[in-house]
Amino acid sequence: MSAPDPNAVASYLLALQDDICGALAREDDGGEFREDRWTRGESASAGLGGGGRSRVLENGAVFEKAGVNFSHVTGPSLPPSATAHRPELAGKPFHAMGVSLVIHPRNPFVPTSHMNVRFFCAGHHYADHEAAFPTTPAEPSAWWFGGGFDLTPYYGFEEDCVHWHRTARAACDPHGAELYPQFKRGCDDYFFLKHRGEPRGIGGVFFDDFNAPGFVPSFALMRSVGDAFLPAYLPIVQRRKATPYGEREREFQLYRRGRYVEFNLVWDRGTHFGLQSGGRTESILMSLPPLVSWRYDYQPAAGSPEAKLYDIFLKPADWANFPA
Repeated sequence: MSAPDPNAVASYLLALQDDICGALAREDDGGEFREDRWTRGESASAGLGGGGRSRVLENGAVFEKAGVNFSHVTGPSLPPSATAHRPELAGKPFHAMGVSLVIHPRNPFVPTSHMNVRFFCAGHHYADHEAAFPTTPAEPSAWWFGGGFDLTPYYGFEEDCVHWHRTARAACDPHGAELYPQFKRGCDDYFFLKHRGEPRGIGGVFFDDFNAPGFVPSFALMRSVGDAFLPAYLPIVQRRKATPYGEREREFQLYRRGRYVEFNLVWDRGTHFGLQSGGRTESILMSLPPLVSWRYDYQPAAGSPEAKLYDIFLKPADWANFPA
């Protein structure tokens, strides 16, 4: 079984960030991403290292806010959010790298979307804390891939849900027909607001701790998921971005964005990992929308388009097998 090649992973992730930012900028009719390059050198005394590239597009014609981050961080021990279900790794040094994005469109008929693909090594402290690893690093005691993408509509459309999930299934199937159903369940279970008793959206795929087939096939799966994001999301954006809307739809969008904020701050392991590991706060919290609202005990009118979101789309469904 081949040893992990973190340099290859880092190269892929940097190229993926470039590809996604380029496609989103074109879709936004000339929008531009601001880039911040950052390091954790100021935390060297604590053994923290690494850095990243944060890219954010704000106030675009299509995307009110889109953030696409690459990070590669290191540290002397994994934070509690990473070892809660892997206690044997407590106190182990680590490398963590990934691309994470969240897109908050302007038009309420375009869904919000999230994607993340990542790679962890734990148990061996590489000498180089920058973007590259030694050419022949020692074998880590543990490594794994994780990631996925999910969709959060405000006004649902069956054809969008079907397209999203069929694209997700097509990304997984070459690596094992059992993976899409497994990863879909993982997504439905993970992106669930326990304090509200409701899903965040219509799901997608989500996986973690993936390494059983070995490095080469595991890396191939991660690339397949990362490469599927644009084909899954852009056709939906293109169908919905010119849909007319008014104050009512905008208010409902801002209200439902509150659920997104609640999940990311209360439940999201990535947010917790970033903050607990001394990550860059601006980059970690770039996932939050620019505008959001909360309303006390809001209930949509029965039979309304807003109620349809709760009655139909915020319930797990086998979208990939819906009739065409």
